[in-house]
Amino acid sequence: MTEKKPGQPTKAPSPRTEAPIPEKSHHGRIFSAPDRDKCLDAVQLHRLEQSFRQWADAATRQDVRLSRRRILIIFLLIRYTGAKLSEALSLDPFQDIDFKTQCVRYGRSQEASDRRRRKAQLSKMLCGEIRAIITDPSFKKSPQNALNADPGFVRRKFYERAEACGIAKQLGAPENLRRSRAVELMQNNMPLPAVQMLLGHSTPNLTSSYVSFSEEDIQQVTRIFMEKESTRKTSARNSFFGKVQAILKGDIQSRVELMTMGGCRVTTIITNDSLERLGLKAGQLITAEVKAPWVMLHRSVDAPACSADNVFSGTVEKITRGRINTEYIVRVFDGTQVCSMVTSETWQRLALEVGDQVWVLFNSFSVVLLSE
Repeated sequence: MTEKKPGQPTKAPSPRTEAPIPEKSHHGRIFSAPDRDKCLDAVQLHRLEQSFRQWADAATRQDVRLSRRRILIIFLLIRYTGAKLSEALSLDPFQDIDFKTQCVRYGRSQEASDRRRRKAQLSKMLCGEIRAIITDPSFKKSPQNALNADPGFVRRKFYERAEACGIAKQLGAPENLRRSRAVELMQNNMPLPAVQMLLGHSTPNLTSSYVSFSEEDIQQVTRIFMEKESTRKTSARNSFFGKVQAILKGDIQSRVELMTMGGCRVTTIITNDSLERLGLKAGQLITAEVKAPWVMLHRSVDAPACSADNVFSGTVEKITRGRINTEYIVRVFDGTQVCSMVTSETWQRLALEVGDQVWVLFNSFSVVLLSE
């Protein structure tokens, strides 16, 4: 990388409406000093999942197949909802999974009746797969149709599956899968409060003072994210989940402002036809997406004086150089990860390094709104 020039600033002040950029990763607000090197990345999680699926399908005896499919369900619940092993083992899929709303409830308790149980959202695809397994005649006729199994036995199977696909067995532990899921969700831009609620943290961290998100709002954001994750129907790298704050309607186009849970205000311009087709109104949850080539970077101490409607301060987390283009991954102040694609010539001119402060800019016409 190009060395910094003497006297060149390394930090930019917080923008007008943003909170200061934390020096530590936002993941630290979920787990105490998480070490990403000890978490499985998305590729490893996929390999581990395929290992479990192949193992479950390879069984020829009916009783063995039934046992392995139980373990597969336990793995999928931990993999996608961040469940604790004890939560998954105490779950009765016939009573604790609502297939209509695609939710699973953990923490069955015979203690105080007012004790709240944790609710986690499932994708439609995953919900259908679990339903197909438990409605199988062999599963329903089993004297043990709940998922209660010996924790030691389950752990050994997790270790075996990890080693079978070339992963250190300790990284396949249920606790590490839960931690890896949290990091994966944050890297994929699920809002922090939604991650906290999914993992069962008692008090979601709503840092924005501009907009109020109810528990139902956060649950809906989680549902939207899960469906997007399972279908992968968009090529856009950058997603902002938020609530419509204001709509200014013109004669041909309308200006729409949304606020993320972390206080990030995103502005877009859409046609009035699009406004009506989406049925947008104040208070509605919505997703704003921006393609990486439309995201510009600017290095300066002060916020740049430019025509871009969306200007956020951030920190460079990753740089991937290519022969033609260079990819930057920047974490903006509310925790959202933004990808920017620039030419290698621009890379040389910016002379950015990992850890540098930078301004992220994109025009309101570059923002695409997705109503759910």
